[in-house]
Amino acid sequence: MNKLIGQMLDGRYEILEVIGTGGMAVVYKAKCHRLNRYVAIKVLKEEYARDSEFRQRFHDESQSVAMLSHPNIVAVYDVSRSGSIDYIVMELIEGITLKEYLARRGPLSWQEVTFFSMQIAKALEHAHSRGIIHRDIKPQNIMLLRDGTLKVADFGIARHMAQQKTENISEAIGSVHYVSPEQARGSHIDNRADLYSFGVVMYEMLTGRLPFEGDSAISVAVQHINSIPLPPSDFVPNIPAALEGITMKAMCPSLSKRYASAGQMYADLERFKNDPAFKVEIPPDDAQHSYTEQEADATRKLTNTGEMRENGRNARTRPAQREGRESPERQRSSVKATLIFSVVSVAVFIVGAIYFMISVINPFGGDEDAEVLKAPPLVGKTMEEIKADPEIWDVYDIREGELVYDESVPAGNIISQDPVADHVLKEGQAIVVTISRGPKTITLEDYAGQEYRQADIELRRLGLIPIIQYENDEDSEKDNVIRTEPAAGTELNSGDNVVLVVSEGPELKEVVVPDVTTMTLAKAEETLRGAGLTPGTATAVDSDKPDGTVIFQAIPAKSKVEENTVVDLQISRNPEPVMKSKTKTFTIIEAEGEVQVEVKVDGETQYKATHLTEDGEILVPLVAEEGRHTIRIIQNGETTYEANEEF
Repeated sequence: MNKLIGQMLDGRYEILEVIGTGGMAVVYKAKCHRLNRYVAIKVLKEEYARDSEFRQRFHDESQSVAMLSHPNIVAVYDVSRSGSIDYIVMELIEGITLKEYLARRGPLSWQEVTFFSMQIAKALEHAHSRGIIHRDIKPQNIMLLRDGTLKVADFGIARHMAQQKTENISEAIGSVHYVSPEQARGSHIDNRADLYSFGVVMYEMLTGRLPFEGDSAISVAVQHINSIPLPPSDFVPNIPAALEGITMKAMCPSLSKRYASAGQMYADLERFKNDPAFKVEIPPDDAQHSYTEQEADATRKLTNTGEMRENGRNARTRPAQREGRESPERQRSSVKATLIFSVVSVAVFIVGAIYFMISVINPFGGDEDAEVLKAPPLVGKTMEEIKADPEIWDVYDIREGELVYDESVPAGNIISQDPVADHVLKEGQAIVVTISRGPKTITLEDYAGQEYRQADIELRRLGLIPIIQYENDEDSEKDNVIRTEPAAGTELNSGDNVVLVVSEGPELKEVVVPDVTTMTLAKAEETLRGAGLTPGTATAVDSDKPDGTVIFQAIPAKSKVEENTVVDLQISRNPEPVMKSKTKTFTIIEAEGEVQVEVKVDGETQYKATHLTEDGEILVPLVAEEGRHTIRIIQNGETTYEANEEF
């Protein structure tokens, strides 16, 4: 069992259970007894707590995340140290990671991708505006709440831009499948590294797969440096061109062609949301990207919001200064990276040369005078328009392909063609066109009885817009859907509103609180239940009132409260009496024969015996509670002594 579980940090945070483990820290669920709420506490691992470098890094993280306050970023409540334990107190998220959600769902609808991406962009815009680079954006570090809200988490390797240091690939931190080319190369990075990783996350949401795979981390990193991924639409058809363009622009290996800021990326997402026909301008990029020292310096020309600034003489001299300080190990690492890049570049050159010889020079001969026939642009036209144009219909072999639903293309219009426009056609090659069916109609499912947050996520995934309204309902559990408006079975289009009528449980009635003081506990509880209330805790309190009777009720009599309100009670408990003893001396009266003697305390007989006059003085032990009591001595039926005495 983890030794921290059950401990109380700073007399405030009770550690309950482990909920996650990272590279440097363990995350626990804890209860804050001061504010009576559950929180997440990140504690630095023991093996790192003894290392000053790791400890400093943990404190850097604390200072970084403490600067951030945004609804799409996991909140930090406290940063503290208890004894030898360094810890951060964070918002406890009840949800799953985006990675887990993708594993369940596979490729997401473009509407859901847009909804999620706009939230991530806003979170990054906030962090970057405060000079914080996350450095490890991936679905595992993005939490999804039940209402569809995303929160970016784990700024464990975040750093302030002013603290950036160049690192080689063996030191690069972060998941290699999402790492930017400049991170993989070990170059200085800025906020655009996060945007590249964000683009990879969007790619995975759209396709359900990663853009680059490999047998090792090095092979994946090299692909990030030297390759451009296939467009998402190659794997999943009907992805809107604008959303694909936003994704690919974020993933441009060339820093100058990538988005300069999260704010720019959010603006394009918002334009696309409002106008699906919006076109994203992406400067042309080579399939094999060459990364120059000038472009490496470009990372130093941006402020934290993505605006250009002057380099100055010192910035221009940094490469030379760095070169003079490089260790032999770093030089060998650089030579190795250069060698890999050179081999890949030569291979690409050879392939390109062969293609050029076959396609352009054509060393094997051919008809140089043959007419070149290129595919005409057909996208956006209808088949009726094509058939009415003899320059197209009589010249080309146009064939209708599949009919697909498309939100942005009117029914009957061509969405895509294969081959694409201006492609050189082979002899007899046909052009296959994909035709739009128009927006897909959605048959609204029956969500009655389902928890409303899950229904909300399902509707958003289908491209519908949920609106929440609440009603009291005797038959529906609280937070469950009572019905939808329009009703289940209605045909809808993407973007339509759906009202989820959600239960607040039965309507609570007001009742009058009865007076149960002086009653026994059983009678008081029976009376409260009869009035529509719930008997609460009964606490025994020392009192001189009759033992076991109610002496206090938490809600005063005649108050009006909601039905089933809990009423706590206090019950009288008579303390055990303090007993005292004393000895009473008296003389036997003169009488012939036997004398019957009886001694009473407060009317209760404590001594009874037969004596003779000759017995003289008698000593009788008496017991009573502390205080004054009446002592009475009776001999042969007559009272010979009566008085109040102190015990």
